[in-house]
Amino acid sequence: MMQARGDKAPPDRFKIDPYPCGTIPTMSIHVMSEQLASQIAAGEVVERPFSVVKELVENAIDAGATNISIDVREGGRKMIQIADNGEGIAAQEIETAFLRHATSKLYTADDLNDIRTLGFRGEALAAIAAVSQLTIVSRSAEDTGGTRLVMDAGHKRSRETVGAPQGTVIAVENLFYNMPARLKFLKSVTTEKRLIDEFVTRYALAYADIRFRLTHNGRITFQSSGNGSLLDVLVAVYGPENGRQLLPIGGADSAGTGQRPDGRIAIPVSGYVGPPSMHWANRNHITLFVNGRWIKDNSLNYAVIQAYHTLLPTGRYPMGIVFFNVPTEEIDVNVHPAKTEVRFRDRNAIFSAVQRAVRQTLVADSPIRSLGAWETPSYGEGAASSWAGKLDHAAFTRREGDSQTKLELDWSHQPSGTQPAALPPQPADLGGGQLPIMRVVGQVGTAYIITEGPEGIFLIDQHAAHERILYEQFMADWDGEAVISQGLVAGAVAHLSPPQATLLEEYLDLLTRIGFQIEPFGPNAFMVRAIPAILAKRDPVQGLLSVLEELEREDTPMQAKIEDKIITRVCKTAAVKAGQTLTLVEMEAMIRQLESCRSPHTCPHGRPTLIHLSVAQLARQFGRT
Repeated sequence: MMQARGDKAPPDRFKIDPYPCGTIPTMSIHVMSEQLASQIAAGEVVERPFSVVKELVENAIDAGATNISIDVREGGRKMIQIADNGEGIAAQEIETAFLRHATSKLYTADDLNDIRTLGFRGEALAAIAAVSQLTIVSRSAEDTGGTRLVMDAGHKRSRETVGAPQGTVIAVENLFYNMPARLKFLKSVTTEKRLIDEFVTRYALAYADIRFRLTHNGRITFQSSGNGSLLDVLVAVYGPENGRQLLPIGGADSAGTGQRPDGRIAIPVSGYVGPPSMHWANRNHITLFVNGRWIKDNSLNYAVIQAYHTLLPTGRYPMGIVFFNVPTEEIDVNVHPAKTEVRFRDRNAIFSAVQRAVRQTLVADSPIRSLGAWETPSYGEGAASSWAGKLDHAAFTRREGDSQTKLELDWSHQPSGTQPAALPPQPADLGGGQLPIMRVVGQVGTAYIITEGPEGIFLIDQHAAHERILYEQFMADWDGEAVISQGLVAGAVAHLSPPQATLLEEYLDLLTRIGFQIEPFGPNAFMVRAIPAILAKRDPVQGLLSVLEELEREDTPMQAKIEDKIITRVCKTAAVKAGQTLTLVEMEAMIRQLESCRSPHTCPHGRPTLIHLSVAQLARQFGRT
């Protein structure tokens, strides 16, 4: 009921008065203490352990280091130590370096228009020291000895002269020990490790001439040679199999800077992108660097994605490591304390340059690339038909006399006339009775099965239907603790990126219960000894990668149901794909199993498995009513 104009509003019975006595306390305006101001400012610069690693590594790069070692304990909560062989800090300046807004990179306001270093704001060291217990040992080339300074929550505890090589070692211990609220909201140790892994590998790509070494709890998880070869770093990060497939970017704008005929500044673009057969479930594998600085920019991410237009399956994203340079007066990096967000004077020119360079790389590569290269199984449920090469054909087998027909995939490309083999005894009926009896009519678009029912026709999505079938069969085995593994004769080696390796280690026990048997096989390499039986005819490495890809998504609010999430992905990987021609026997087998499912109308992801067109609807379409 609307309140009339001029009526007095009724009291809000549910509003809580923070001052029940009716008096609001008065507080005098005062200047915060330096310690409190430093802790508040630290919240913008140091959000989590990853932020500490970022700031200290960027300082090391600015100092001209050619060797950077990062040692992390307990995801950075206990300790982060960064050692470099850069210029070092002079003894008389070491305390000054930890004052707020102390920097060696800016002197006047005009310098903001010509920033050529990664750091410049003079906030990082003071912010880190304010929320941790910090020890620094540093020596410059002019000093005969090093200086060791110990700080606690921003206060100097001790200083002494020690023997040390040129360079700097900073150890940050007990991060946020004096800020329990911030400590409480940190993610898990594994999540923090992954963020650090991603950052270090990104900068190893951007600075291939620097030797990076990353250890977690004393174990080396990543290291680069520092020999200047970007391709060598790509192999170290993504493994030799992926590294061999990457395409070097080379377009019209990659030759160098200068004026274009239209008056715009030419933007040099370089790096590597993956072929269309290499695609992922999220955008996390697109990395952008401007003037050597890693940035986050959704519009430029979209420029890379748009370059793959019509080349990737729906919902899949490419991999790219893209470098471009712009004049310093054309970019503003002083946008946010984290310095990962930037503004461009001519964003459209940069968008066009990146998109054009990536697209030209893909177009130039496609005519000469061998067919076999495009037949490599992709990271997921299949590539677009124009790029995926020869499609697999599935053969289904049935056992006469059984009440339920078992759907089996045979990836050996059997001719359609091959006689089906007998199956072992089938599991108990999964329930169902929710679909009418249907007669298979045929297949359309090599993606949909046409059936006739008592009240019209049904169009069945073969991929979604098979997903539902495999999911309910797998969950029945899971609930009965009878998941079957398929052992591999020789095993298969999976080369993972450091973040993927960390993720695998976190969920290794769960993957084992689902049917995987995985063993460490060197730095970021794992030997797959067994896989779930439903993946028996799939590439075991690709099956594992598809599961890891699903785990990389952080958009699932019910993390307690992570088992269901992984099982769903396993079934999606094993299911027959759109684009595969099925025989009449295969289609009949699928329909019978779908009829036996408890929830036959949707796949595990919630998409419909079938559409019904009634006889009345058909009559209306043909003008018979």
